[in-house]
Amino acid sequence: MNPFTAACVQMTSSGDVDENISSASALIREAHSQGATFILTPEMTNIIDQSSGLWGKISPAEECPSVAAFEALAAELNIWLLIGSLAVKVGERKAANRSFLFNPDGHIAAQYDKAHMFDVDLSGGESYRESRTYEAGRDMVTADLPWGRLGLSICYDLRFPALYRALAKAGADFLTVPSAFTRQTGEAHWHILNRARAIETGCFVIAPAQTGRHWNGRETYGHSLIIDPWGKVLADGGTDIGIVLAEIDPAEVAKARGRIPSLSHDREYQLPN
Repeated sequence: MNPFTAACVQMTSSGDVDENISSASALIREAHSQGATFILTPEMTNIIDQSSGLWGKISPAEECPSVAAFEALAAELNIWLLIGSLAVKVGERKAANRSFLFNPDGHIAAQYDKAHMFDVDLSGGESYRESRTYEAGRDMVTADLPWGRLGLSICYDLRFPALYRALAKAGADFLTVPSAFTRQTGEAHWHILNRARAIETGCFVIAPAQTGRHWNGRETYGHSLIIDPWGKVLADGGTDIGIVLAEIDPAEVAKARGRIPSLSHDREYQLPN
């Protein structure tokens, strides 16, 4: 498990699938040219759209042009590629918010559907109801990389620490948190939550993010992060479109867990009678 270079793609997805494929692909190529062998993109790489027009722009995974494009790109560049999520049809009026991990042969090595739906009302009239459009995933997913085991999650999942505890106990060394955090919630909690998940589990956290103002008025926070198992921020993407890279040494996982072996100290709790 030698060190490797990971890269987060930070982008501002639009409502045009082809445009987003092109934008993401250019940034993935840039990251590869700088030596990254594991490259990750944010949640909703292929489209940001909450309107009814979404249904005419997406398709089932087996027919999805985004899946085909990124399969081909992973094979061409000979990289491990995590497309943070794509909106894909899974029913007549339901979609999945699905993360795809492609191996260097261009094959799907793992896929994960976002488990926790962002159904919230924020201050200033900002409101989201993901459950109206998306079907929640039910399965925890890990996948083996050449450097260790990966545990997958998406955006709002970040607020549910039990998921990450379970992923770490299932052998995860790296946790992925592709996101489209709102500017409002990101300013308040993004860095704290990602660092906490790293510290609690002794895992690297890699969190590529959407950034800026989108075509439909939505604002996302940016600040793609790569965090080591001790909670140190190795890379922060700020708010600009682009890429951030960091060298990942898998040996740091064992070091952090050796210093604070909390994964082996869990207890069952009961309220007194």
